[in-house]
Amino acid sequence: MDRRKRFFSPYESIFAWMRATKSELTFDGQTVDDWRLWRRKFRARLTKNLGPMPESVPLQAEVLRRDDMGDYVREKVAFDTEQFASVPAFVLVPKGLKRGEKRPGILAAHGHGIGKNPLVGLDADEKPHEDYQKQLGVQLVQRGYVVIAPDWRGFGERMSPEDWVRQTRDKCNVNYMAEGYRGYHFLALQIWDGFRTLDYLQARREVNEKQIGCLGVSFGGTMTTYLTALDQRIKCACISGYLSTLREGAMPGRANFCGAQYMPGLMAIGDIPDVAGLIAPRPLVVEMGERDPGFQIADAERAFRHLSKIYRAADARDQLVKDRFDGVHEFSGHKCLDIFDKYLKG
Repeated sequence: MDRRKRFFSPYESIFAWMRATKSELTFDGQTVDDWRLWRRKFRARLTKNLGPMPESVPLQAEVLRRDDMGDYVREKVAFDTEQFASVPAFVLVPKGLKRGEKRPGILAAHGHGIGKNPLVGLDADEKPHEDYQKQLGVQLVQRGYVVIAPDWRGFGERMSPEDWVRQTRDKCNVNYMAEGYRGYHFLALQIWDGFRTLDYLQARREVNEKQIGCLGVSFGGTMTTYLTALDQRIKCACISGYLSTLREGAMPGRANFCGAQYMPGLMAIGDIPDVAGLIAPRPLVVEMGERDPGFQIADAERAFRHLSKIYRAADARDQLVKDRFDGVHEFSGHKCLDIFDKYLKG
């Protein structure tokens, strides 16, 4: 007698589902019309799956302090993004701007770690520090950009208290579930804070509001992907150490996801390169380290091939640039800094 295969654990269930199911809206077109139709449908479903966003409130922005860094000024600022959330951020402004001069603005998205501080060359105690993100905020301000680096929810100054989460629990996952009790997906709130950070950046008198870029490594790559996909104000982006496929990320020994960057229902409608495909036809640089242990190079290349298919259909293949470099899980900058100069300073 033939017996139906039974799946007892979530692990067994998810892999059985993967083998049996094709994502509904994974891009599979060739023409510009195919791309336009797919983009409208995929974006609508992605937005629906993200769920509600908070109500907007006045930013009530204030500068908490200013530090003279020699060739630029580093400001510590704070602003509100919703009734129950405020964002601390660093803003880096080049010196020597003429009266009324405006520069392109960049949102620098931090990855997992201690929040925004390493992007501006600081550790948690604000002592000099460099990590896998290579002080990318400092690199950008020294090239003439106005840079903002906010703390995402659960990181840096927005970290939940140590005694709130048992040592056996992942803080990102607990934060996700806690926000779920009030009806929000955690990634939606992170994206909302990104939208409001762009509101603040565009309102700065030194910033050309029409010339905005975004970049980040790891979780910063996640944020860059979703923010740029969903906010047309971003004209140029760099996704570093993140482009991959969900199926690879769920493989045994490679589970590489957490509550801070979980996109509800994504595998049912598409994949990470489909989300990045919503950026087309805008300029996009994808960085992938050949020895990145968390985002395997073979999978990054697989994801990039799918993303390239979307850019070709959008008649924008020249706008997608790959930086495959001899490195690990880290920022490269070998191509993206020049690409940003080309598209944001022109």
